[in-house]
Amino acid sequence: MTDSNSEEMERRKSFRLDMEKELVDMVWTDEKGQEHHKKIACLDFARGGLKLDCDESLPVNTAVTVVFKSANAHNQKLYGKVLRCIKQDNGWFEIGLILDKST
Repeated sequence: MTDSNSEEMERRKSFRLDMEKELVDMVWTDEKGQEHHKKIACLDFARGGLKLDCDESLPVNTAVTVVFKSANAHNQKLYGKVLRCIKQDNGWFEIGLILDKST
């Protein structure tokens, strides 16, 4: 087994948190340089990334910032990029984000 396969298996076994479609704020810049802000449903949160439900497609490798709001004035920002974007039967897109290792 290679190191990358070992890392993949470890990541798959890591703790996952069902986010119950909690809304998060996501910010990204498109290929035209226009910044987008959107509230998106977070489906799943794990050590290496997030699974989101969005009404629009995002290109793979798009850099994104995800902001989790809390009940108080503090919030948590995470940085990552789009790993996959899969169109669902309902017309929405399941977006898989991989988090930057520095976050």
